[in-house]
Amino acid sequence: MPGSHLPLMEEGMARWPFGPPNAGIALDLAGAPPSLDELRALVEERWKALPRLTQTLVAPGGARTGLGWWTGRHRWARRDGHDLAQQIDSADLTLRDAVRQWFHTPFPADRPPWSLHLLRGATDGEFSLLFRMHHSLLDGRSLTTLLRALFDDGGPLDGAASLAVPGPRRRTVRPGPTGGGPPGLLTTGRAVPLPHRGPREPAYTVVRLRADLLRAARAAVSVGAGGSARPATTNEVFLATVSGVLRACLAASDPDSASPPASPPASVGGDRDPDARQVWLSVPVDERPDDCAEFLGNAFANVRVPAPVTLADPAARLTACTGLLTTVTRPRRTAEKLVEGTLSAIPGAALALAGGKIFAPAYAPAACSYVHLREQGQTLAGRPLRHLTIVPMVPPADTATFALGGCTKGHTLSVATNSGSQDAGLLAEAFLDELTQLAEGAR
Repeated sequence: MPGSHLPLMEEGMARWPFGPPNAGIALDLAGAPPSLDELRALVEERWKALPRLTQTLVAPGGARTGLGWWTGRHRWARRDGHDLAQQIDSADLTLRDAVRQWFHTPFPADRPPWSLHLLRGATDGEFSLLFRMHHSLLDGRSLTTLLRALFDDGGPLDGAASLAVPGPRRRTVRPGPTGGGPPGLLTTGRAVPLPHRGPREPAYTVVRLRADLLRAARAAVSVGAGGSARPATTNEVFLATVSGVLRACLAASDPDSASPPASPPASVGGDRDPDARQVWLSVPVDERPDDCAEFLGNAFANVRVPAPVTLADPAARLTACTGLLTTVTRPRRTAEKLVEGTLSAIPGAALALAGGKIFAPAYAPAACSYVHLREQGQTLAGRPLRHLTIVPMVPPADTATFALGGCTKGHTLSVATNSGSQDAGLLAEAFLDELTQLAEGAR
C-alpha cells in the first residue's frame, strides 16, 4: 500500500548487498518495432489504473549507521497523476548491452522504480521489449500479468484487483519421493565451487534452448504408471539439469566430491547430520490464490529442494526431481509470525542474519526460476512473440541463478553470477551439455 512500510521480504531486497536489486523480463518479437508513441498509448490504455506503477521507493532517513540503520525501513510514496509515458523509451542496444549498462545502476529516487525499453533484437527481423524493475516493486508473476495485458488479446488491468493483497500464508514443499520434509529455515548443506575463471564481477549470459532437445529430455522418464503416466514437466527437467551442472562443478573441484560419503558427517553433539552434504536449490513459488491472481507486488516464497548431485545417471537425477515442487499452502504458524515481526522491526539484524546464513553458498548454491507464457499465438501490435527471457537480480556471492523463460515458441536460459562472465558462459554451456545427455538417453 502507498505510504506503508515494506514487508520483510521486500525490505530485504531493498537492502540487497550484491548490487542494485534490479530484475526484469524481455520479450523478443518478430517484425519492425512499434513507434514509441504507439507503445506509450498502449501502456496508458492497459496500465493506467494501476497505483503500484506510480509509487516511488523512499529510503530510511539518516545515515546508514547506528540505530537508524538497524531499525529504519523503506516505504512507498504515492505520486498521483504520474505520467506512465515517462517510464518508456528506446535504445539502440541489445538485451546484453542493456543488462551491462542498466541492471547495475540504481533507479532515480524521484521516480517509480521501473522502466520499459524498446531494444534491438538478438537477430535481424526481431526487436525486444524489456521491462526492468526494482524487485521490491514487483515479482515475476506481476510482470507476466502486466505483459499479457499489452498483447493484442489483452485488455486494461483492474486497479482494485491489482491491490488485492493475498492473505498471510506459507507455501511449503511436500516430502519428496525419498521421504523427509523440507529443510529448516537455517539448515545449510554443501556449497558448490563455481569455476572461478576470470575476474569476480556480476555477469549475465543468455542461450536459447532447442525445442527438440527439451521435448526429448522430458521423455527421458515416465512419471506415474499405466494410463496415468506422463512425461516429466519442463520444470522437473530444469531442476535435474541444474543438478547435473552442480554435480559437474563438484567433480571439477574434487573428483570424489560428487559421490555419496561412506557415512554422514557427525554433528557437534555426536548425531549424524544427513543435511550436511545435501546440496539445496532455491526455487521461488507463487503464493497467490485464484481470487488474487492479478495482485501486483511480491507474493512469492523461496522454497528449497534437494539437488540429486550424488546420482551419476541423468535419467536418475530427473526421476529424483519429479514431484519435488509439489507444494502445499498452509497458514503461518505463531512462531513464524513472531520471528517475522521481530525481524521486520529490526531489518538491519535481518540482513546481518541473511548475510551470514541465508545468502551463504552452503544455504543454496543455485537458484532456479521459471517464468512462462503458455498462451498460443501471442502478438503485440501484430508482432508475434518469439521468446521470453528473464533477467534475474545479481545473486549472492559464489552462487548462480539459472532462469528459464518460456513461451509456446521456445525456451531461453539465462545465467547470472557474481563470479564473472567466463563463469556465466561455462555454466550455460554445462547446462546445454547436461540437457543434451538427458535428451540423448531418451532416444
